[in-house]
Amino acid sequence: MRNPLRRYYGRGDLHFITFSCYRRRPSLATPRARDRLVRILAEERLRYGFRLLGYVVMPEHVHLLMSEPVKGTPSKVLQALKQRVSRALRRKRKGSAGGQLALPFRGAEAEERAFWQRRFYDFNVWSRRKVREKLEYMHANPVKRGLVLHPKDWPWSSWSHYAKRERGLIAIDALEEP
Repeated sequence: MRNPLRRYYGRGDLHFITFSCYRRRPSLATPRARDRLVRILAEERLRYGFRLLGYVVMPEHVHLLMSEPVKGTPSKVLQALKQRVSRALRRKRKGSAGGQLALPFRGAEAEERAFWQRRFYDFNVWSRRKVREKLEYMHANPVKRGLVLHPKDWPWSSWSHYAKRERGLIAIDALEEP
């Protein structure tokens, strides 16, 4: 199968990234799961050296606005982040009832283990206007989905940094003037 997806790295652009839970399942539906993802994101940011300009963690997907990392590429960052989050949040499989033989079904077992969709969406952002558009889109997402009435009520986003200059769950890097 030919891979038509193209990634444009090395130009110093910001990247608006979206990645989803497997089959859009709400694997990040609990505050504990969202908190864990944000903590791991902060660790990966230090590890790879990228600037985080915005984010929102939704029950079944995540949006990031980030710079290219000092080490690696955005693809490597996403690979590490997704692996660490899935390992931290994946539930342990329950054992079968006593004396019952477990029959593994190839497709079902792999599907049960999947946490994330395999790919991610990456849009290069190069203008202030696009940065603002992507930030507004991210911050409105929980309201649009009916999770909260106002972005201030969803702590798993960078809204508080931009609206109130407060540090939220993770520090946000300042936008540099072009």
